[in-house]
Amino acid sequence: MYSRLPSLVIGFHGCDISTFQKVVCDSGELTPSNNNYDWLGNGIYFWEQNYDRALQWAKEQAERGRVSEPAVVGAVIDLGYCLNLTDSHYTGLLKNEYRLMKQEFQQLGLDMPKNTGRTEDLLLRKLDCAVIEHLHHRMEGRREAEQAEGVEPFDSARGLFSEGDRIYPGAGIREKTHVQICVRNPNCIKGYFAPREADPAWRIP
Repeated sequence: MYSRLPSLVIGFHGCDISTFQKVVCDSGELTPSNNNYDWLGNGIYFWEQNYDRALQWAKEQAERGRVSEPAVVGAVIDLGYCLNLTDSHYTGLLKNEYRLMKQEFQQLGLDMPKNTGRTEDLLLRKLDCAVIEHLHHRMEGRREAEQAEGVEPFDSARGLFSEGDRIYPGAGIREKTHVQICVRNPNCIKGYFAPREADPAWRIP
């Protein structure tokens, strides 16, 4: 009863200026990510209430030659039925899904995916992505078989991630800690906008 999040949140998507122009100026759409290492499964990714982190990510992509000019698209998002991994109900659901998936892999004689990376952040989250996608597909299958018992597939996923260097020696807080949103149902995105700078003559409410 208490798991639903407030209706609307603001998300920011780091990208190239060409994507910004397509989406904000030409009424285009953002393209869902379908990598097997996506942290929250497949969908359209946003940094929740975090313009600076979205811009930082775009600049990092520019340094790697993947973006020519960094930009940020803002979005108004209704999370709908959200796999909210800051809620113990949903983390428990995902923990159980891991067990189901592991049983299937063992029966098929397959190796489970692993989270990997060159740093302790393990940026390639193949295991997490596979478990989340397994949950989505199982729920969709139950709905198609009319076994969903009123539970629909998730519209979005949301997670809190501790990432980056510690902000000072011994700190439990890291520089790139953020809340990430992955939108599966594009109808959750109510509109895109160009983020604006604050008027210094006024406080930010």
